Amino acid sequence: MAKKTAAAAATTVKVTQIGSPIGRPADQEATLIGLGLNKLHRSRELENTPAVRGMIAKVRHLLHVEEA
Repeated sequence: MAKKTAAAAATTVKVTQIGSPIGRPADQEATLIGLGLNKLHRSRELENTPAVRGMIAKVRHLLHVEEA
């Protein structure tokens, strides 16, 4: 049985909030909170999973995304 290396299993993506949730639908604000963002210019490094990618896609107009 082959083991995954830590680097291969733990790819991350860095997201930075660049837009305000003021005036946006409540679900978009909740998505930002779910990503761990709540103020402008805050950044988080998150695991690159399908669930996180879906959340990023929902609020992509409020985020800057970098592969880490």
